[in-house]
Amino acid sequence: MKTPDPLFIKTAQSGLLEEKIETARATLARCGLCPRKCHVDRLAGATGICKTGPHAMVSSFHAHFGEETPLVGMNGSGTIFFTYCNLMCSFCQNFDISHQGAGRDVSDDELAAMMLSLQDQGCHNINLVTPSHVVPQILSALEIAARKGLHIPIIYNSGGYDDIDTVKLLDGVIDIYMPDFKFWDPKIAEITCNAPDYPEIAKKALREMHRQVGDLIIDSTGIVRRGLLVRHLVLPDELAGTRDIVKFIRRTLSPDTYVNIMSQYRPCGRAHETPGLDRALSADEYRQALQMARDEGLTRLDRIC
Repeated sequence: MKTPDPLFIKTAQSGLLEEKIETARATLARCGLCPRKCHVDRLAGATGICKTGPHAMVSSFHAHFGEETPLVGMNGSGTIFFTYCNLMCSFCQNFDISHQGAGRDVSDDELAAMMLSLQDQGCHNINLVTPSHVVPQILSALEIAARKGLHIPIIYNSGGYDDIDTVKLLDGVIDIYMPDFKFWDPKIAEITCNAPDYPEIAKKALREMHRQVGDLIIDSTGIVRRGLLVRHLVLPDELAGTRDIVKFIRRTLSPDTYVNIMSQYRPCGRAHETPGLDRALSADEYRQALQMARDEGLTRLDRIC
């Protein structure tokens, strides 16, 4: 099988990327990029839930070796951590970044330079972490980086709380979608994120992501080139609704969906405010979650499981 070229290259060459940038940028004037629909004028410096104005904020960027096996390879995943978030989980393990704003404003040129630097380091991809609220800035930086020779796949690593129109705008740009599917129960989503619509939003977003890129394609060297990878963090006391989520993935997306059932939950941030989330996940609870995935017919589970 011929290794596919990153999607954004053709989109940039056709001029369509510039059109997408204009559309996304205009959205910032009355921001509706994400399901929060804050409708503030971010171009004028106003901020909503994500506390982000006209410029993206970045906490750090580096070669990351702690991601899923097919992303990391020998040289790491070129990870860019964006500051703040549109979901704001009370138990976030990066609370200092997502809630407290650790990071700094960067221009689109600076963001493009980060991408090129990671490529120069040999990273296998550009891994955009928490990108949902900075899509216009990402698109603009990608156009700049493409002109300067960026040629590795782009990963959209989100919490799954992504507006369907914004995801559609990314068609032909993103090679690898890596969303979370965090909660099945709207009540849990409301308690932890003030987002009772999370389950329905995530279902729509994941279906569109899968429509665009399909199941995960891994090349002959073991590195991801394109496709959907779904993450699911198992919560104590079955609060995440794991069985329903893996059933949705198997039946609605594809039985060949690559899934990372994650075990690393521990109380962080304001987790103590929610009964059940004030303790770490037990080994038995994790084993049960893995068995649920297998029982539902999912076989492409990440090897770090």
